[in-house]
Amino acid sequence: MGTLIGVIIVLFVLGSMMALKPNGIDQRLDKLRMTARRLQLNPKLVACPDWIKGRDNEYGRGMLGQYCLILEETKLPHTRYQVIDGQWRPDSSFVDTSDDAKTLHIPSAIRSTQSSNNVTVKKTDFSLDKAPLELPVSIEPFVKGLVTKANSIIIYWEDIAYVRPNSNPTYHQQRIEADLLVLKANLEKWAIQIQKDVKG
Repeated sequence: MGTLIGVIIVLFVLGSMMALKPNGIDQRLDKLRMTARRLQLNPKLVACPDWIKGRDNEYGRGMLGQYCLILEETKLPHTRYQVIDGQWRPDSSFVDTSDDAKTLHIPSAIRSTQSSNNVTVKKTDFSLDKAPLELPVSIEPFVKGLVTKANSIIIYWEDIAYVRPNSNPTYHQQRIEADLLVLKANLEKWAIQIQKDVKG
């Protein structure tokens, strides 16, 4: 009888320990985000912004990975882009309110303005309009949006889908760093393009 009780206690303790161990998906996601952090992509899990189609293709639904690259000595306009058919498309509904409460700004690569009643209106930024994502096939289907502001460029994507076997059957742990390096290089390239168009 004492042996049976001992076996039950051991099984109970082992079961409790197994319940505390993260599952495979969580371990993969942790590895992805730790690698992104090491590459200075500053990953965070955030609520889906209301201008991005999230879970079930509904705006603002679910959670997304937000990866932010800070570019020192870079000045970017405040812009937003969505992914449509594998290309960046500007979010035409985006309006940026400046510090000056009397002035309303819509970011512009065209730089033309119209003024009336202390309101400045610019056309939406088109620097990346119709630019292809050109990201690894294991990342591209999960990318949802892009934001630039001040000295940072931020990409929103379903990073958990990247590590799930049913949504990314080609996942391989050894590819994480290479995929994230391509993502980082593209973020730098897009930031340079936006900055060049604004200066031009």
